[in-house]
Amino acid sequence: MDYSFTEKKRIRKNFSTRNDTALIPYLLETQKQSYDRCLQLDHKPELRIDQGLQAAFKSVFPIESYNGKASLDFVSYRLGDPPFDVRECQQRGLIFSAPLRVVLRLIIFDKNDASNTKTVKDVTEQDVYMGEIPLMTDNGTFIINGTERVVVSQLHRSPGVFFDHDKGKTHASGKLLFSARVIPYRGSWLDLEFDPKDHLYIRIDRRRKLPGTIILRALGYSTEEILALFFDNDVIYIGEQKHEMDIVPERMRGQQLHFDLMGPRGKVLVESGKRVTARHIKELQKAGIERIEVPADYIVGRTLARDIVDPETGELMYQANELITEEMIEALVTAGFDKIETIYTNDIDCGPFISDTLRLDSTRSALEAQVEIYRMMRPGEPPTKEAAQALFTNLFFNIDRYDLSAVGRMKFNRRLGRDTDEGPGTLSQQDIIEVMQTLVDLKNGKGEVDDIDNLGNRRVRSVGELVENQFRIGLVRVERAVRERLSLAESEQLTPQDLINAKPVSAVIKEFFGSSQLSQFMDQTNPLSEVTHKRRVSALGPGGLTRERAGFEVRDVHPTHYGRVCPIETPEGPNIGLINSLAVFARTNEYGFLETPYRKVIDARVTDQIHYLSAIEEHKFVIAQANAKVDGKGKLTDELVSCRYKNEFTLSTPEQIDYIDIAPSQIVSVAASMIPFLEHDDANRALMGSNMQRQAVPTLVSEKPLVGTGMERKVAMDSGVCVLAKRGGSVLSVDSGRIVVKVNDEEASSGDSGVDIYNLIKYTRSNQNTTINQRPLVKVGDRIRAGDVLADGPSTDTGELALGRNVLVAFMPWNGYNFEDSILISERLVQDDIYTSIHIEELTCVARDTKLGSEEITRDIPNVGESALSKLDESGIVYVGAEVEPTDILIGKVTPKGETQLTPEEKLLRAIFGEKASDVKDTSLRMPSGMSGTVINVQVFTRDGVEKDARALSNEAEELGRIRKDLDDQFRIVEGDSFDRIERLLVGQVAEGGPGGLKSGSKVTAEYLAELDRKQWFEIRLRDEDANQALENVRNGLDSQRRQFDELFKEKKGKLEAGDDLAPGVLKMVKVFVAVKRRLQPGDKMAGRHGNKGVISKIVPVEDMPFMTDGTTCDIVLNPLGVPSRMNVGQVLETHLGWAARGLGLKIGQMLEKQAKVAELRKFLDKISNTAGRREDLDSLRDAEVVELEGTLEQ
Repeated sequence: MDYSFTEKKRIRKNFSTRNDTALIPYLLETQKQSYDRCLQLDHKPELRIDQGLQAAFKSVFPIESYNGKASLDFVSYRLGDPPFDVRECQQRGLIFSAPLRVVLRLIIFDKNDASNTKTVKDVTEQDVYMGEIPLMTDNGTFIINGTERVVVSQLHRSPGVFFDHDKGKTHASGKLLFSARVIPYRGSWLDLEFDPKDHLYIRIDRRRKLPGTIILRALGYSTEEILALFFDNDVIYIGEQKHEMDIVPERMRGQQLHFDLMGPRGKVLVESGKRVTARHIKELQKAGIERIEVPADYIVGRTLARDIVDPETGELMYQANELITEEMIEALVTAGFDKIETIYTNDIDCGPFISDTLRLDSTRSALEAQVEIYRMMRPGEPPTKEAAQALFTNLFFNIDRYDLSAVGRMKFNRRLGRDTDEGPGTLSQQDIIEVMQTLVDLKNGKGEVDDIDNLGNRRVRSVGELVENQFRIGLVRVERAVRERLSLAESEQLTPQDLINAKPVSAVIKEFFGSSQLSQFMDQTNPLSEVTHKRRVSALGPGGLTRERAGFEVRDVHPTHYGRVCPIETPEGPNIGLINSLAVFARTNEYGFLETPYRKVIDARVTDQIHYLSAIEEHKFVIAQANAKVDGKGKLTDELVSCRYKNEFTLSTPEQIDYIDIAPSQIVSVAASMIPFLEHDDANRALMGSNMQRQAVPTLVSEKPLVGTGMERKVAMDSGVCVLAKRGGSVLSVDSGRIVVKVNDEEASSGDSGVDIYNLIKYTRSNQNTTINQRPLVKVGDRIRAGDVLADGPSTDTGELALGRNVLVAFMPWNGYNFEDSILISERLVQDDIYTSIHIEELTCVARDTKLGSEEITRDIPNVGESALSKLDESGIVYVGAEVEPTDILIGKVTPKGETQLTPEEKLLRAIFGEKASDVKDTSLRMPSGMSGTVINVQVFTRDGVEKDARALSNEAEELGRIRKDLDDQFRIVEGDSFDRIERLLVGQVAEGGPGGLKSGSKVTAEYLAELDRKQWFEIRLRDEDANQALENVRNGLDSQRRQFDELFKEKKGKLEAGDDLAPGVLKMVKVFVAVKRRLQPGDKMAGRHGNKGVISKIVPVEDMPFMTDGTTCDIVLNPLGVPSRMNVGQVLETHLGWAARGLGLKIGQMLEKQAKVAELRKFLDKISNTAGRREDLDSLRDAEVVELEGTLEQ
């Protein structure tokens, strides 16, 4: 087994036989992949596919002028380099973004009105600035106005068509009222619904309802054609003496006849008054009867299927959908008609719903129907023929106004049983007809309604798609303005630059990232809370649900959540079930539906093929659980295996099984998978446990959990708080703030410095005021590989997530102090700073330009004694390292005040000190009450044109020194490497001459080179021309590297020396960061991983705490009654396993104290690791690594 640099330092005993964590995908993949797809920065412009920004541009452009003489086309776009990096944006309160530049082509046409043709007159292509696009950081976040934000994915109803009923709640009788809804990605919603009288109605955008057939009428269908779409016809032969009807035996079923149905040879098949059954139908078919005689009253009341026209006069006698009367039959017989067609309906599975609806429909032509729809959509506006037609066409048939999207079309086609997933984004006549036919079939009892809570009907809109939608909104606003100006393009000789105003796009994007419900202030309490926030899926937000309207069904756990959305982790308040977390292995597919992976099972044998299935595909397969017993060859051994099929749990034989789960942790989220013995906890407590892990504050010293689940390393590495090696190599230098790595030759690209410098984040404030501090794990000389952990971040220990501390817990009552959920803690925890945390408070002071003059940051403050100014430097700013108490002055500031009536005291002061004392007042920034700590950083920002004070200049010099040191170190390593190559090249070569009296024909030796200054080596001339060329190449390479570094330094220096972009009226802004140490005290909340939370009631002296047989005192006392009623037994099992781990650690410690041989240590380790569960490859470790491993395991 191949161990990473940090895994060698701590190999965990794994009781699982499978290595499930190796299969877990990158935890932030959903966010990063979505935004990468939106921007498509890795693709050349001509290779970009239609999604993200490219799709937004393509949908809006080309823009044509109203007169058709000018057109503005989109060619391509590119993003420039961000002017500031992530750290600079955080310090300056800027947006981490890049300028968007678009190549647009303006085409001017010559229009020939006579022949109605256009010829190109002029083409102008230009690069146009279209505002700034925020970029995603490496950790899946955005820096907006200096703060880290996360755009949460949204779970919304997928576009497509949905069929549903009201569950009998609308009407008092409990009758099911069926409805259909066509939801586009963009455009008007179309609702079709039945009322209690079984009439079909339509609604557009939830407005007033109209008879359902109006939309068919508006599409140009006549009554006769509408009836033909929904009904079969019966042919009836009418005569003076008798009437006959062609019969289809299947259609007779369920009918109650009021006459005897006669068979061959006068036999009565069905008596009058009896209902026709399946047996009668068989007899009819057997007898081969095709036509029967029917009485007149059987025909009366049926509905005509076709218009009846007098053949002689051409006059319309009767219209389709009219009810037949006796008079009508007589008139038709008299007129010489011998055959009529009626629609076939019955009470069981073919109701007359469309026929009844047509009788409500007063419209008779397509135009009348379109006018009726116009009146409903635009009440109060007088309709014209053109306006009515244009409105109706724009509603569903214009791609600019209506788009189902690829997802919507796929869902639409699959629901209607079509073979293809592709099709146009707009609706067709056939689409609308098939939706109505399916709805009528449902009403007739055929088919099933959809489950809107099924994850096959809900899709995830990730950050890229949300940004694309906002960008499109901005572009549409630009389009309106451009179209008006395009008409003037030729006469005023405008360029694309003149036509485009990028402000609407910038404003929309800024508003989305700054204030959208889905763009949230990142929860940065600890690494787990960061990862969870980025993997959150919300049903709220624009276009989603609202807390108040969401019912129980939407919030509930659905069978399709299995492996896609965590059934445990969700908030406890009003958002329960509306905000969820992605399951560990879940991902989104190309359509935005959640998928989960399964291993393929072929002939009862589990293979290594992994397939991702969405909820739409999953219900077809039989899927076994991950804990099904499998032999060494991967064969399922049980006769019956517990599995899932069509969202139900069932037992199946191994041969019937198609797939098997990948891992038991597949169904839960990252936070829930961090809980050991999760399966022994009640779900409610597991929910609290997973939520409270996110609230854990990073402690002063992080300590790995003795009992983990194997997810700790994955979360710590993917969260981005640890420093990971970009490339392999050897560590050259390490200090508390910087790691320098010399990259392996095979991993260094040409023209690259071959040096990686990692600047660590030191004591920086997080969004929640906790501390972000990185500590190096490597030593000089260590060999590392790409992806190894070089430095720990907050709440991590040797590359593993470490949210709390391992302490000795007693479950016992203690004088009533742990009544209910109170917790007793030992004084040792406070004295040894076990649970102490550091919080960083940011205090800001702003000097503004006021009406009475400028405010000034100074040490010279009126009426303040020298002792109060003792912690300020000459610029009036507190120095770093000062211990500050409440009311201490942090920044001295004076503000001019207007002339007022002077008091006697002020007159005296004025007499002593002169004018100064009276015309300014003290507005210094003071330490708030109740807060004390140490000043750890001060940042000074000065407006461009305002002179920088001494403090700002010293900060600037310090930062420049750091940058220069980094670049010098890089160059020194590159230079050393180059001279090593030159030495290998020169030694042994025959020279033509050189410095230091080197004669022609003599060989170059290492001793000769050692005597020369290194820069003189380039003056040596060799006989071998290739070697001379190689020497020249190295020299040129070094020169270009030096120039590159100088350019980089110049650029950084320019940024630092330039004035800062401050708010209007602000001259100077100073930020002071104060580190506050918070110790554990009564009233603080503590919790375990199993939802076992409580509040500290008392801190007890060590001597009063309960102790064990060996005299070890307990650290915490919990109430034993908190376990049985809460049913979170996992905490007891964790305690047992933790105790065992502690005992083994003590044994290892004793062996190290006795200085046991490495072979003995190996043997003991092998005994621990390889008795049960997964086997560890300890033989791959060197002796020194084994001793180091034992040292970490001892703790």
